[in-house]
Amino acid sequence: MTKPPPSTQKLIAENRRARYDYFIEETLEAGLSLTGSEVKSLRLGRANVAESYAAVEGRELILVNAYIPEYAAASRFNHEPRRPRKLLMHRRQIDRLLGSVNREGRTLIPMRLYWNDKGLAKLELAVAKGKKNHDKREAEADRDWQRDKARLMRERG
Repeated sequence: MTKPPPSTQKLIAENRRARYDYFIEETLEAGLSLTGSEVKSLRLGRANVAESYAAVEGRELILVNAYIPEYAAASRFNHEPRRPRKLLMHRRQIDRLLGSVNREGRTLIPMRLYWNDKGLAKLELAVAKGKKNHDKREAEADRDWQRDKARLMRERG
């Protein structure tokens, strides 16, 4: 049996804090509607999705507060770094996400921004529920215990 070929997804930006602040329930892939200078800037690998979120406008999803810096060579045709960007998904997926956000009080958090195998910019979007402070402390204590347990097992052989 042969191994499947490795994925050629190239990471642009990652939201590492999201797993600490939220319970991740489900992840989906979404496309982004970008301008030319935004694509050029992303090709340089400079972006930040850490403080961003997806919001609902009408029946569409919009990526709010994602930072894609201006492309220096674009001159007057440059883009605004924190402009709202439309997320591209199938209508059924959007309707299902809208239902979970409206009824169940979930949040749509971007996890990763990457280039897919075809060279298109994609966003991994997570349906998440916010953690309270005691949940964060509990998760940190559990992580510390797992680390200490692994260290003890290594020492005992």
